Parts: sequence; structure tokens; C-alpha cells
Amino acid sequence: MTYNGASGETQSAMARTLEVQGIAISEVNNFNRILQKSLLSNDKGTEISIANSLWANKDFSLEQSFVDNTKTYYQAKLSNLDFSDRNAPTIINDWVKQITKGKISKIIEETNSSTTIILVNAIYFKSGWRKPFNKSNTKPKPFTLDDGTKIQHPAMSHNSFYLYFDTPEFQAIKIPYRSTRFSMDIFLPKPTSNLTKFQEQLKAKNWQVWSDKFEKREVFVQLPRFKIEYGIDLINTLQKMGMQIAFSPAADFRNLSSEKAFINEVNHKTFVEVNEQGTEAAAVTSVGMTRGLNLPEPESAQMIIDRPFFFTISDQQTGTILFMGAIKNPSK
Repeated sequence: MTYNGASGETQSAMARTLEVQGIAISEVNNFNRILQKSLLSNDKGTEISIANSLWANKDFSLEQSFVDNTKTYYQAKLSNLDFSDRNAPTIINDWVKQITKGKISKIIEETNSSTTIILVNAIYFKSGWRKPFNKSNTKPKPFTLDDGTKIQHPAMSHNSFYLYFDTPEFQAIKIPYRSTRFSMDIFLPKPTSNLTKFQEQLKAKNWQVWSDKFEKREVFVQLPRFKIEYGIDLINTLQKMGMQIAFSPAADFRNLSSEKAFINEVNHKTFVEVNEQGTEAAAVTSVGMTRGLNLPEPESAQMIIDRPFFFTISDQQTGTILFMGAIKNPSK
């Protein structure tokens, strides 16, 4: 949404960071509209909510084309607020709490008269496993942390047919949700490797190759229960990716407003809970701006997830990754 408001070098920097350079912004917008519509037309048994909102300060004027694009392509809720009012953050946070079913209750800490626009994206996902884990099989099992320390943590186990992939560096498995369109994909580095080495291989080309190599096999899987809540300010990350100008007074957001503005806040929060029944997950990102300043015969395998691992929650139909993360300690 913010990219729609950028112009000149600011737009170019954002395009490079988002890796959409050479693609017309109208195509980017239309793709996001189609993708959101597709994700929301899921089968019964999976609940997904995607919501975008734009909150503008009461005296800040927006370009009509920006407002139209935000509504048309991102179905955004548009509201005016007095950011100098101490209740403004509560109004935005209450909206986020409602969309994420109470899993994320706060994304904005404070606002003031210099805040011009806050853009918020929220996604909520809840689904049961296609084949739930039997609670009676959940037992405390050892989990080895990065430093070699072993902890005891409840681990679920199940034996069934899954899409599975095994390499000298890692094992991977797709655990389908009730709507088989979605799955949790787990990548477990081999004992001779580690999570850091695996993450260095996480590139688009490798991801596509891996995605085509999963085969149906009978697998005994042991997976720790986990619940994570994670938050980060993304400004430093985005600056390192090449978007420095968007956070400086030199930013050009003329397609957003005739008034001078730049980004001064990008907050992201995620909640993911995995248990015997399935997964509940929510994520919220906000952007704040300030004034111008094929299947062979299956073979059996086992995948004991007892050390740090990487996971995604993804849509098998479009290839979209809704959530991704690394679990280093399932007890925290």
C-alpha cells in the first residue's frame, strides 16, 4: 500500500527492495487483489482473515488516486483520527485485536501530532490438521538447543503418509491442514548441519527446486508443541535492503499526498500456536509515516524434530507463504 504513494527515487528504492522492479504498479496491485480474493475463498475447516487499514491524521490530505487504489486493490478500511488524542492508538489496536481474534492486542504504542499516516495489514489463520495428533501420544521428549543444552518439552507424534523430502543437509515434511490447500512445511537440518547453514540456502531458486521434490511416503513424525509471539521494528532491516530514502526527509511520497511525508515507523508482530488439533496464527504489520520531515511407491521414514527447525504455513495452490519462522526453543 505504501509503495502506491511513492514516486521518483523513493519508488525505485522500494521497487528494488520489494523485488518488483520492471513490473507496472497496476500489475502489482491487481496481483495482490487476486491473491487476497483467492486466499479468502478457502475450503471449510480453515479460517483466514486478511485486513488492511489506513489511518490518516485529521488535518492530512491524501491524493484521491491513492485512496482509490487502497480501497480497490487492498479493500482497506480508511479512517481519519486525531493523532494528538491519547486514545488514537487504542482505536487502532482495538481494530487489530478484532481482526486477529484477540491474539495480537497491540501494534501501535503511541501517536502524536507529527504522525500523518499509519497503514496496517493483519492476517489471521486457524485450521485443524487433516489428521490430528492423538493427545495420548504426546510425551515429554528431549530437545537439543543450539548450544547443546537439552531440555524436556512436550512432543506430539503421528505415523501417516505425508509429502516428504530428504537431502544430505536436511529433512522436510508437509503436514496438511483440514483444507489440504494449506500445509505446515517443516525443514529440519541434519545433525551435521544447523539452522544457520540452512537459512543461508533460503533463496527463491532453491525454494522452487525443493518444492518440486516432495514425494509421498509413510513417515513417523515427532513434532514439539509450540506457541510463539514475536515482534520487531523493521526499519533497520528495510534500510539494509535498500530503502533508506523512504525513511528520510528526502523521501518522495507525492502520489500519497501533496504534503511532504516520510516513513518513521514499521512494526510487525506475529502469533503462532501449534498443538495436537492444528494451528492458530496471526500477524500484523504497520507502517507509520510522519510529516516531511508425481508419486512413486512410498517408503517409510522417520522425522524426529528434536533440534532447531524452520517452518512455513503455505498455500499449495498459489505457492504463497503466509507465515515463516525458525523455532530454536519450543518452550519460549
